[in-house]
Amino acid sequence: MSNPTHNTWYCSARARQWRCEEPPPEATDFHRTLPGYQQTELRSIPTVASELGVGQVFVKDESMRLGLPAFKILGASWATFRAITSRLHAPKTPANLESLRELVSRAQKVTLVTATDGNHGRALARMATMIGATARIFAPDIIPPHAVEGIEAEGAELVLLPDNYDKTVIRAAENAASDPHAILVQDTAWEGYEEAPQWIVDGYATLFREIATQLVDFGVSHPDLVVVPTGVGSLLQAVVAYYRSVPENPPAILAVEPETAACVTTSLNAGQLTTVSTGNTNMAGLNCGTPSHIAWPYLRKGVDASISISDKSAAEMSDKLGTLGVSSGPCGSSSLAGLNAFLAVDDGAHRDCLSLTPDSTVILLNTEGAQGPR
Repeated sequence: MSNPTHNTWYCSARARQWRCEEPPPEATDFHRTLPGYQQTELRSIPTVASELGVGQVFVKDESMRLGLPAFKILGASWATFRAITSRLHAPKTPANLESLRELVSRAQKVTLVTATDGNHGRALARMATMIGATARIFAPDIIPPHAVEGIEAEGAELVLLPDNYDKTVIRAAENAASDPHAILVQDTAWEGYEEAPQWIVDGYATLFREIATQLVDFGVSHPDLVVVPTGVGSLLQAVVAYYRSVPENPPAILAVEPETAACVTTSLNAGQLTTVSTGNTNMAGLNCGTPSHIAWPYLRKGVDASISISDKSAAEMSDKLGTLGVSSGPCGSSSLAGLNAFLAVDDGAHRDCLSLTPDSTVILLNTEGAQGPR
């Protein structure tokens, strides 16, 4: 990839000074009740650390999470629990899968509805199957065939629309509002729809609690940089919320998104939430035109840097991670591609923006496996 021009990247000198409250821990307790729950691997890749001129690089490998090829079920599962208990006016405790199944059984009919570009929809469909509910998933008709197959394999009703992601979200919300049995569990927020997206963000915090304990096993006290594949910004919000609640040694945070859907980088440079036109990209899970309404305050205040990258660079890094034993699709590998692109500007300022030194510890979030829906 050529050196990025100014409008494809963003850098802030103040982000690590901002603080927020720690995400609530209840979601992680709930996740531990799910069948097959275990920590995903934190993998050291010393060859990449050497190439980048840093001390250590770790990949948080979400290529298989609770039987699905992406991290999304962490948010979808917790938001499903909270959304159903809220709708049915049921207690939030005990927070476990069995209590959720009992609620759905008593309700007799529950339909989970969402819009997706792949992984979130499949995760919500899996949750519906696990608890005895049904799922109706809306998606743009440009999502890859394996994304379609994955969602349909979960037994969900899949509605493909000739619209972009943002318009598909609107259609899903309208459908849920017209069905008395439907509950919308959407992973982006807008004014008037904020609870479920926040529950999804809270669910993602499990990932970072795992990283904290895993780093200790490597003799590392804290990361110095976390690199985040970014669509509407919900995962990025979760990263900011977790690491900006840390009182000491907060890491730098770098967001990475496709050149064809650079809504976060554009918004950060504009200083206000901004919608961009989107096109096709192999990073389909990041193909979003508007940042989440509730994510934006966290992104504006807590993100150190952001960059948009080409499909080619994401594909190249997917291949590279594969040779290192990490299964990663273009969305997941975008973290490495983005860091490479950000540091490709040989002016010193980009490395200084991230405070990278030869002793730094870097976390790359690999958000999907090579064969997963994207």
